Amino acid sequence: MTSMHADILQRTWSGKAILLVDLDAFFASVEQLDHPEWRGKPVIVGGRADRRGVVSTCSYEARTYGVHSAMASAVAERLCPDAIWTTPHFERYHEMSRAVMDILYAESPLLEQVSIDEAFLDVTPGRFTGDDPVAIAMRIQEHVAELGVTCSIGVASGKTVAKIASDLDKPRGLTVVYPGSEATFLAPMKIRVMSGIGKQSVKRLEAVGIRTLGELATADVETLRPIFGVNAPVMRDRAAGIDERPIVTERTLKSVSHERTFASDLTTRAEIEDAVDFLGSMVGRRLRRKQLAGHTVTLKLRYADLSIRSAQQGLGANVDDEGVFIPIAKRLIGEIWQEGDAVRLVGVGVSGFDTQDEQLDLFANAETEQGNAEAIAAADKVRDRFGDGALKFGRELKLKAKDTGTRGMNDGEL
Repeated sequence: MTSMHADILQRTWSGKAILLVDLDAFFASVEQLDHPEWRGKPVIVGGRADRRGVVSTCSYEARTYGVHSAMASAVAERLCPDAIWTTPHFERYHEMSRAVMDILYAESPLLEQVSIDEAFLDVTPGRFTGDDPVAIAMRIQEHVAELGVTCSIGVASGKTVAKIASDLDKPRGLTVVYPGSEATFLAPMKIRVMSGIGKQSVKRLEAVGIRTLGELATADVETLRPIFGVNAPVMRDRAAGIDERPIVTERTLKSVSHERTFASDLTTRAEIEDAVDFLGSMVGRRLRRKQLAGHTVTLKLRYADLSIRSAQQGLGANVDDEGVFIPIAKRLIGEIWQEGDAVRLVGVGVSGFDTQDEQLDLFANAETEQGNAEAIAAADKVRDRFGDGALKFGRELKLKAKDTGTRGMNDGEL
């Protein structure tokens, strides 16, 4: 234990306690764990430049050259020509992510996983544990390190401050903001560090003289309304460290979705339908893993000009079977795509987990329904044992040639 950790453990925590646990350069760290010879070297995970890829993440060694996530691979190659490149190995990352989430869940059941490498955890003293939140954070870091990766943690009374704190000291940093000190902690920081403030919002805020979170926290709501709309009061409160949002556990997810960017544009309906087939099967698989069923399917397309269109349709009842929602998603193609449009990204999602209706029965008879369910269960069992890549269909093999290596999966809005 460092002297800094000893000092912060001398204080007593009072009130709500939220941790934001952020795995450090996660994909790259897993690759370095699996390839010991890559440790200490610049590693970039993502699609290569000649396939219009982007950087998913990179090791800290690569970051010293200016490489960062979401950078075009062509730019990254120029900045760091000697980097080790690898395409993502998502099944391995999910395996490691699940191991980390198990560590967090052992500390508190109030776990909100916001991405594959990031999660909020409610460790308010007296709710599920009597342990000090800082001691819990230190324990989590030790257990995660035993897996072979590291994490940085922010400890605060709310999500906004915990998230900002987690980004301040990397890798394996621990930043603690005690209740009552949130506004002082945030005041000198640039407005761009707060979630929900993008580049355009930064420009508009700076145009009215607001450059720090302290200035945002004391601004007149009417000054902020043209920028944030109805969310103006909420954004001002968050800039002051006031954030009462609860932890959203897995059972209250809004949607489950998958999307994929392609190296060469999809230009025919058949290609788009192949993508919907493949992505829809992944969504169905994850719905069943999470024991969720939704009553709305959404299709999202991003075009070559980077514009995005989406459409959705109700399913009539709660569904977790892609055999039901994929045909509906395919019908939505005609609502947002015209012959000749070049599609760069396809996304499929299912949402609406708020009712307990019986799942939709679209089968001819009970025997057919049982056979379909058994086939799905058998396929799921194979993937449980051998990984998500164990079963591949013709549509997936056709799409592989167009894949950039850039994928997305969200437990949230598509």
